[in-house]
This record gives sequence, structure tokens and C-alpha cells, in this order.
Amino acid sequence: MNNRKKVVAIGGGTGLPAVLRGLKKYPIDITAIVTVADDGGSSGKLRNELQIPPPGDIRNVLVALSDVEPMFEKLLQHRFQTDSGLNGHSLGNLLIAALTSITGDFVKGVSEMSHILNVHGEVLPAADQSIVLGAVMSDGTVVEGESRIPKANKKIARVYLKPGTIRPLPESVKAIREADLITLGPGSLYTSVIPNLLVPELAEEIIRSKARKVYVCNVMTQKGETDGFSASDHVSVINRHVTRPFLDAILVNDQPISADILKRYAAEEAEPVPVDREMLCSQGLNVISTPLIKTTGGVIRHNEAAVGRVLMSQLSENKV
Repeated sequence: MNNRKKVVAIGGGTGLPAVLRGLKKYPIDITAIVTVADDGGSSGKLRNELQIPPPGDIRNVLVALSDVEPMFEKLLQHRFQTDSGLNGHSLGNLLIAALTSITGDFVKGVSEMSHILNVHGEVLPAADQSIVLGAVMSDGTVVEGESRIPKANKKIARVYLKPGTIRPLPESVKAIREADLITLGPGSLYTSVIPNLLVPELAEEIIRSKARKVYVCNVMTQKGETDGFSASDHVSVINRHVTRPFLDAILVNDQPISADILKRYAAEEAEPVPVDREMLCSQGLNVISTPLIKTTGGVIRHNEAAVGRVLMSQLSENKV
């Protein structure tokens, strides 16, 4: 009988791998549910040419949960720079595409890749089909395509998925029903986090789940998506895209950021996300404020070990 705690981590982009790297060293069962709305770069090319879900975010999650030599990890993440058709493709994306072709199914291909990489946990796409992410802007204009939405540089009113008949994988539904903890984020709010909640049955299963649900909030705002957003603004947007609020807690950073780094981000029109504790409490959330960041090459990232420790502490908490 497996009595290990079960954690479901939901998201995409560069944020979800940080959560997974922090959790994988603990004796828990992990299921990662990953957005498949990407339409740019290597993922977009493979999606269009092979008619498969984009593999990029899946690749990053597989690597984060894998148990391989550092050089093999570099190999999977290697991106070709050439004048040929390989230009821009990462080897990991090509391997997932090849395994999809061999097995005849994207989910089976990802599963085989998981076995090859000795992945700690299960990695599932939010949907087993290519989907299109669209956004309705506050001025009424519509932008379709995940990579095009932030570039529109307009205030987003809501996002949606096409087609309207998307269904979650049975494995995802089962994982959510059995979960003790569900995490959401960090990552681009409208293009990496919320798309997972737009798969109707998936969102309803999350809402109904008796698991504790924690949102790992972004540390910095993102131009074209969350300009001027506070932590409670992030939560409000999540709540607007589901039938009712479901989060129990929010994890926010209280570690100071150096002036040099702030200046660099300001040049990209990004700033620290203010933690408006009173508003968060009024949303019924337990606010977990702690040092959460590290700086690598002038870029702020979540500290995997810190995130892992805090999330593990939430496994023993009672529901709010």
C-alpha cells in the first residue's frame, strides 16, 4: 500500500520546473500537469508541421524531474543554430516528436520519454491535442496565439481556448482526485498558468478536490500580461477564469532585490509584484511570505529548495 503523499503541480514555462526541482527530492508522488498552448519557436514549428501538441514546456518539466547526468540534461536542452531546417529546434523537442511518431500518440511518447529519463513522477499534458490560446483585450480586440498575446501590449480582459471541446486526460483527473496538495504557478499568468484552468473538467476537478491548493505567485510583473499587478490582482484573474475561488494559500517572496537587478528589470518594464496582504486575506487566503528567490545571470528565479520546503510544510496543514 502506497502511503506517500501525492502532489499535483500545474503550470508551464520556466516557473513549473522550479517547483518540481524543489519537490522531487522528497518522498512524495508527483504529477505535473503542463500547458500545451505554446505556438512559438521550436514547439510552434513542430506543432504546425507534425500536428502534435507543442513539446517545449513538457520537455522542460521532464528535464526538471529527470535523474540523468548533467551533460545529458544539457544535450536535451541543446538548441541547434544552423542555416538548415534544424535551426532553433532543441534536441529534447525532436526526441518527444520522434517518440510520438513511434508510439502513435503524444501522451504515450511523453510517457516513453519519462522512462528513458528516469523521471521522478508523472508528466501529463493538460490536453492530448493542439489547442489555440486566445485573448480578449479590454478594448474588445481579440488576439489568438500564445506567443502573440503579450506582444499586443494591451490590457487583457480574459483568455480562452479553442476548440471548445477540450477534455482532460483521465490520468490527470485521477491524479487531482487523489491529491493531498495542488500547486499552481509560478509562470506567465495568462499564457502558462490559466490555460490549464480553461480545460473545463480539469478546473472543476481542481475546485472539487479536497487537497490543499497553493498558488506560487510570480516575483516580478510581466510586460504585456501583468503590468502593475499586485499579488491579489493575480489571484483575482485566476478566480475570474473559474466558476468559483478555490485557492487556500498564496506563496509570496519577501526577499529584497538588489538595485542593479531592479534597474535591469525596469528597462524591460517589469517591477516587483507588491504583496497586498490585507487584500489577499480578504480573498480568504493564507499568505505565506518568505525569502524565495535566487539570481542567476542577472535574472530572478524562484529558489527551488526554498519553494520545495514551504510546499512540503503545506502538506501537513489543515484546509482553510
